Amino acid sequence: MGLDIRIPLGLIFLLIGGLMSVYGLITRHSPDIYEKSMGINLNLTWGLLMFVFGAVMYFVGRRQKWQDDPVDPRPWEKPTAPRH
Repeated sequence: MGLDIRIPLGLIFLLIGGLMSVYGLITRHSPDIYEKSMGINLNLTWGLLMFVFGAVMYFVGRRQKWQDDPVDPRPWEKPTAPRH
């Protein structure tokens, strides 16, 4: 069982996206900060997108993986009983 790169990447995106989202929520009523971006709160928008992406990466990395086990094979590899 090796390290799946999706787990640490998901955690990094979750952390940074969460921080950006919180900062965007705190500063959402400050028009001078978002003057250059035409009044769009990019910290909140991209923070939420990064948070969602990180959650998807983390949960896909944590899902149950099929093992190459002859005792308990994958469902599509199980032998079928011959029909009579």
